[in-house]
Amino acid sequence: MDWMAERADQRARPTGLWPGLRSILVLAMSYRPDDDPLALTARTDRGAVAAYAQRRDYHEVLKGRLKELGGYLSAKGDVRVKVFCDTAPVMEKTLAEAAGLGWQGKHTVLISREHGNWLLLGAIYTSAEFEPDPPGRDHCGSCRACLDICPTDAFPAPYRLDARRCISYLTIEHPGPIPEAFRPAIGNRVFGCDDCLAVCPWNKFARTAAENRLAARADLAAPALKDLAALDDAAFRRFFAGTPVKRTGRDRFLRNVMIAIGNSGNPDLAETAMARLADTSPLVRGMAVWACSRLLGQEAVESLYRRFGVGETDVHVRDEWRASGLTGVGVGETSAA
Repeated sequence: MDWMAERADQRARPTGLWPGLRSILVLAMSYRPDDDPLALTARTDRGAVAAYAQRRDYHEVLKGRLKELGGYLSAKGDVRVKVFCDTAPVMEKTLAEAAGLGWQGKHTVLISREHGNWLLLGAIYTSAEFEPDPPGRDHCGSCRACLDICPTDAFPAPYRLDARRCISYLTIEHPGPIPEAFRPAIGNRVFGCDDCLAVCPWNKFARTAAENRLAARADLAAPALKDLAALDDAAFRRFFAGTPVKRTGRDRFLRNVMIAIGNSGNPDLAETAMARLADTSPLVRGMAVWACSRLLGQEAVESLYRRFGVGETDVHVRDEWRASGLTGVGVGETSAA
């Protein structure tokens, strides 16, 4: 998360990003899902993809809309505009609250009384002068639903998020092996997490997303873990083309899939995990070891080590073999026992 500290002055002071700035227009677009995302977490043979990622990459859709409005403003006179949608050091949530779109809830996500918290945000910086709207007011009250449901206790206090514990960060941004302490809590979440969003009571007023270009893909609603685990790099790129998932890359994604398989408690998926013990990515191999150790008995794991683990050169994968509880072999051997 080092990028958060970069250009911090421009995040805190918008005119540091563009000295010609006079007003900021903040816009929101709803992506409220049709179904309850929490229901999918019980289907352990399926992967749970965050609702926003089950559709076309919102950066493209929302930025296109921002450009349309920006062009309209420019055509009205000597007005300059710059549009941003996760493409610059812009504090979208803080600005959205200041613009009256809603307030940052206890889960740190923007909440609207009219549209709930399923919102995508973008901003237009402009040289035009606009009368500011009244800022949003906090309406969370004593509710703690979003804090209490978090599987990894990522909220040390209301309105504070520890990204190092957040499943969305761990499954999307975190580049290496996910710490073992968090793996069981990830469940079948293979890309992001919607739990704190799904329980917000303000969602009862939200309408299903109306933008056709943000329609959810049916094949991403509950993809089978077995099918996801079989994706090579080319197949991964084809399947997730045009979605936010593609940007994470195949290896990180399959790391998550292996964790979901390990959490499934389904021995029938053990063979699927075994197939990835020889994967070209050490990140995938390591999580496949963990999955197999969760689904198979000790004797089977030791047999797999002799087939796949002997001669392993990656330190993290060797650590996974060692953590699997091998007793009959010594990790680090260079030839089969």
